[in-house]
Amino acid sequence: MSPSDPAPAPVHDPSATADDAVVPATTPRTRRTRDGRSTRAVLAAVVVVASLAAALGVALTWPGSGAPSTGLVDAGTTYVGAQVVDSAVRSCDGTIEDVLPDGTVPQTVDCLQVTARTSDGREVQVLATGGTEAGDVPPGTHVLLEHYPPADGDPEVWAWHDVDRTLPLGTFALAFALVTTLVAGLRGLRALIGLGLAFAVLGGYVLPALVAGQDGLVVALSGSTVIVVGVLYLAHGVSVRTTTALVGTLLGVAMVTGLGVLGAHAARLQPVTSEDTFALARALGADGTDVLRGVFLCGVVLAGIGVLNDVTITQASAVWELRAADPSASWRTLTARGMRIGRDHIASTVYTIAFAYAGASLPLLLLLELYQQPVLVTLTSGAFAEEIVRTLAGATGLVLAIPLTTVVAAVAAVGAPPDRSGSGHSHAHAH
Repeated sequence: MSPSDPAPAPVHDPSATADDAVVPATTPRTRRTRDGRSTRAVLAAVVVVASLAAALGVALTWPGSGAPSTGLVDAGTTYVGAQVVDSAVRSCDGTIEDVLPDGTVPQTVDCLQVTARTSDGREVQVLATGGTEAGDVPPGTHVLLEHYPPADGDPEVWAWHDVDRTLPLGTFALAFALVTTLVAGLRGLRALIGLGLAFAVLGGYVLPALVAGQDGLVVALSGSTVIVVGVLYLAHGVSVRTTTALVGTLLGVAMVTGLGVLGAHAARLQPVTSEDTFALARALGADGTDVLRGVFLCGVVLAGIGVLNDVTITQASAVWELRAADPSASWRTLTARGMRIGRDHIASTVYTIAFAYAGASLPLLLLLELYQQPVLVTLTSGAFAEEIVRTLAGATGLVLAIPLTTVVAAVAAVGAPPDRSGSGHSHAHAH
């Protein structure tokens, strides 16, 4: 047939029925749509079940309105703002806090006497805490004083509390909020609101529940689930992408919790490892030791959710961008490409979490430097072992959360329609 010859006319098949003509074959796009709907339904079910379980856990472990009496705070004490007028070094009797390296307590030590004027114009003299020098509290410095009213014939007492840092800390917080909002826009503002809600959950539920002696593991899982659900959806919006990151975060939280429990059991960690934890156990009452066990597990979970949130949302976003660049890619292809990014993320995030713990545990590391005993003995004892278990549990859960989130995101992204909100994305068109 030459190019100029007309195309042959279609041949009619008498055996073909009308049903054959109107029923199309199932296309890959149709199967992807059905698979996508199933995946989104599963993701939504996981989030709903986790949220309901967290709400039930909060309800069962709610601390109530009555806080236990610890005897640590004098109910009659008030904190009064004042302004430094003058300060001078004087001689004071030595106390156990001034003990020398050889174990002796000096008879006299230098201490700083501060004269401060309260808001009602009254001048009082107090002794600043050890280590405070005259240059730290020049005239005009705002400080907080403790006022103990007269009782049982004893006169009133004024005592040093601390420097009033409300203004500088408030300024730093405002600068942080302003920079975050200017750089990240509305999403940054929503993230700040989510941060406020997270601290509200910590202060309004987690801490009171632990003090009340509620099960630390239930409190940790319930509180962390409430936090991550609220923070992720508030900061990133309600979408399949966010839900994917949320499911990855919840899986990571479960792994961190399990590893923390396993590590605490295998290492036979004891909750009372220092004078501070001993005093805290006594203040918490007869069940103080058991409460501190829950505090450790709760700390492991809370320390992990921040970094987990970071890596899971980043991995989910990376997979979605890969899907937008190549809408025809299979979930296996997206997983392989996403894990190339994930491996780089793992390598950098391991350093992040390790040094974050190291910075928070710097006083313990200084003790390690000062102890005159083998390094291995020091690292495997007391508070050092707690920090090691906490770090390893968080880091291991973090590493495992990245491939899990990548797989879940890849399956969800393949079944979802391409994201056309960005620029520069390529899309497939049928011709």
